[in-house]
Amino acid sequence: MSDRPELVAGARGDDLRVVYNAALHNLLDVNVIADAASGTAYLRAGGGYSDPWTRDAAINSWHAASLLAPNVAEHTLRKVCAGGLVAQDNQWWDQIIWVIGARHHCLVTGDTAFSADAFRIGSASLEVLRRDRFDPGTGLYRGPALMQDGIAGYPEPPYQPHNQSSFVLDHPGSHEIRCLSTNAIYAEALRCLGQLAAELGEDPAAYAAQRAELVDAINNHLWSAEAERYGYFLGPDGLDLHQETAGLALAIEFGIAGPERAAALLGGIHHEPFGVVNVWPHFARFDAGHPGRHNAICWPMVMGLWGYAAAEAGHVGELGRTLDDLVRLFRSSGDELFELYNATTGAVDGGWQVGRQWESLPHQTWSATALLRLVHEGLFGLRFDPAGITFRPAVPPQYAGEWSLRSLRYRAATLDITLRGEGTRVLSVHLDQQPRDDARLPANITGHHQVELLVG
Repeated sequence: MSDRPELVAGARGDDLRVVYNAALHNLLDVNVIADAASGTAYLRAGGGYSDPWTRDAAINSWHAASLLAPNVAEHTLRKVCAGGLVAQDNQWWDQIIWVIGARHHCLVTGDTAFSADAFRIGSASLEVLRRDRFDPGTGLYRGPALMQDGIAGYPEPPYQPHNQSSFVLDHPGSHEIRCLSTNAIYAEALRCLGQLAAELGEDPAAYAAQRAELVDAINNHLWSAEAERYGYFLGPDGLDLHQETAGLALAIEFGIAGPERAAALLGGIHHEPFGVVNVWPHFARFDAGHPGRHNAICWPMVMGLWGYAAAEAGHVGELGRTLDDLVRLFRSSGDELFELYNATTGAVDGGWQVGRQWESLPHQTWSATALLRLVHEGLFGLRFDPAGITFRPAVPPQYAGEWSLRSLRYRAATLDITLRGEGTRVLSVHLDQQPRDDARLPANITGHHQVELLVG
């Protein structure tokens, strides 16, 4: 039996199979690092980044590692914590994303001991962040955006000309902006904490109330009724209306945008020739020949967030387009998964920031996990909950046919999943050739099983 899953491609899917294997290699062979101090292993952020960061640890566990390498994922999540809190570093705005990664790990693995630790660490960390970073005037959390720790990701202001620091917090006013992606993450972390609280016998009411208030604040302050879209951030000059793809994706995935808004956002997103970009359009100091490092450029992780949001909303066209874009980018770079790519040419390109072009580093773990999630949770539609797995496949027209995901390990079971058809409606489910009434598998399933899904 294989120690990792195998994707068997449909008639038109060999390129996806190749990059799926490249992503597995990146995640499991290249970026798992032995930790001599603990005798176990963790995930590094990628080539050039020897240690995990809070954001990377959470995203990589959430998007693939908790399923494919649960022990490594757990150690990675624990490695970015200290003293009963998520690591208190200078990128405080994205610390709470740890809760989302930890909650997903609990759902995938069923590890109740880790659930208790996740709730304790997450709730204590939220208390610090709410004390220090919450703005009661707007009901939003202050701080930069999820994917924009570099000043190239912002217009002027907060960008300060002639300031040669690339770090966003070195530019005046950046501490005080309130961003779509960051607040969407807080909203989902509050939901996760409420779920953990309920499962552990604690009262979830305070988390549910805070989440409801935060969702209202996002929709009141970060939505422009005139422009009919979410803004990027709220600053001293009002609502900035640049398109922040990660924020839009998370607003859809986490249910902050209702179905009508989600449909409008999915239908109105801007695409460059090689995919959706971090922030659109170019800020005044950048252009197509000199794209900003965190501006109009393709980061595969952000593209993965967008593709999954499309799958969650049943928009198979956007999911298929994102898969196509990622496959093109990864194949064009020799099946190596880089940090970021030029949105106009598809070339490996680190983008421009503070007057120079930066390097795009290889072996990026979250580029790999973005692709893996779009296969596992997008195409095959795996959804994890305390009771088991629900299948919600989303098969775009160009990926119609037959796909198999073999030797996928889930808790005490190994699954061979075959997917046939096109679309999002599950027409039939068979487990070991026997028909089932619903598209679910229980969490306590053991042994080796064949699952067949027909969609239309």
